[in-house]
Amino acid sequence: MNLLSRIQNVRAQLILAGLVLAILSACAPTGTQRGTGEYIDDTAITSRIKTAFATSPEVKATEVQVETYRGTVQLSGFVDSSESALRAAQIARETPGVKEVRNSMVVREPRRE
Repeated sequence: MNLLSRIQNVRAQLILAGLVLAILSACAPTGTQRGTGEYIDDTAITSRIKTAFATSPEVKATEVQVETYRGTVQLSGFVDSSESALRAAQIARETPGVKEVRNSMVVREPRRE
């Protein structure tokens, strides 16, 4: 092998190594962004909670929005009663993988006619 082909071979290996490092670091979590695994875990938690809401007679699943970030669940929306809000928070807390529940649901005032 001559010197030129060795240089080209080393150059190609360095480019390949840099590309692999760039791809791996893109999947790693940072202080403000979730990694791919965390995103999948959060999506699974949100799905489990929404499914539990849909099967619960105390919670109207269409009234409660669920967002999950790194295991912290944010519940928001307008509900008919404080019992419904408490039950929704309880369901979220009991869901595997949940680290914390932040309840921002608002109880609607009864309509006056």
